Amino acid sequence: MEEGKIRVGITHGDINGVGYEVILKTFSDPSMLELCTPIIYGSPKVAAYHRKIMDIQTNFSIINSASEAQDGRVNIVNCIDDELKVELTRPTQEAGKAALSALEAGLEEYREGLFDVLVTAPINKHTIQSDSFHFPGHTEYIEERVGEGQKALMILLKGDFRIALVTGHVPVAEIANHLTKELIMEKIAIFHRSLKKDFGIDCPRIAVLALNPHAGDGGLIGKEEQEIIIPAINEMIAKGIQCFGPYPADGFMGAGNYRYFDGVLAMYHDQGLAPFKALAMDEGVNFTAGLPIVRTSPAHGTAYDIAGQGIASEDSFRQAIYVALDVYRNRCIEEEISARPLRKQYYEKRDDSDKLKLDSIDEE
Repeated sequence: MEEGKIRVGITHGDINGVGYEVILKTFSDPSMLELCTPIIYGSPKVAAYHRKIMDIQTNFSIINSASEAQDGRVNIVNCIDDELKVELTRPTQEAGKAALSALEAGLEEYREGLFDVLVTAPINKHTIQSDSFHFPGHTEYIEERVGEGQKALMILLKGDFRIALVTGHVPVAEIANHLTKELIMEKIAIFHRSLKKDFGIDCPRIAVLALNPHAGDGGLIGKEEQEIIIPAINEMIAKGIQCFGPYPADGFMGAGNYRYFDGVLAMYHDQGLAPFKALAMDEGVNFTAGLPIVRTSPAHGTAYDIAGQGIASEDSFRQAIYVALDVYRNRCIEEEISARPLRKQYYEKRDDSDKLKLDSIDEE
């Protein structure tokens, strides 16, 4: 992208939930348009409907593609059938189809380089299923579509509090079968790389949670710690990564020990998300690490129970915008720093000279 305001692609999510409400509320603050240029993939007609019933004072421009987006405005790419029916508070197949259409349109234009970062409003993981979407959620779909072969890692964050997951949308009965030393090592490596590249932490410290109560209690309450998790931690330490544990999840979170680490790696979904949402629900952000694309979303779901009432908080969605912008800037800085590394400096070992040799960059 050319220099200028960061372009934020936004998918509207489930039209029967709070997606449009939190999007429109976020950009009702004019200062947001000073930070970025929003490009919403969805339906102007549906957006206008939500705006009217909740009396949200946010104007927008209708465009055919992100290539037409203008700074200083909320831009909406019309990629949905005009006859789309909104049924607030209800999960419907029509809403699921509309959510997928917006996501597909957004990712297609991302591949064309028409925006910089992606922020997704919540979807219903059941109604969005189709022949082209057979994934547990956004993360897995985006990994396949634009991951370029790289593996994703779900990170939930609020400020310096970051929790990542080894396993995501996996049934509890199958979690132990999914855990392997190699998988845990892979997730630690992605987490470590993201903390450095995306958050600018030079030497991140990662806490690893145990799977079983009391960290297995020496094998009395499960052997995954001894046979899988500890060997994975030890191998990553040998590679120079600062990771510690495994810690019993209840005591670790209850004592506030997460404050002493740059990131916490949980073994499964609810082990990480239950304490995170208890502590950071209103402003929590879901960040997909490990992929070329910068993608964030609010940490809440469709919230059908309050849809259309005008009482949904936009704080989490706004924070998702902020995180996407920060990560994008950090990646640009990292890319600039590493683009022209310092020349190699060494002493030639093959002669008796102690003269310092400098490799030419052009010769490397």
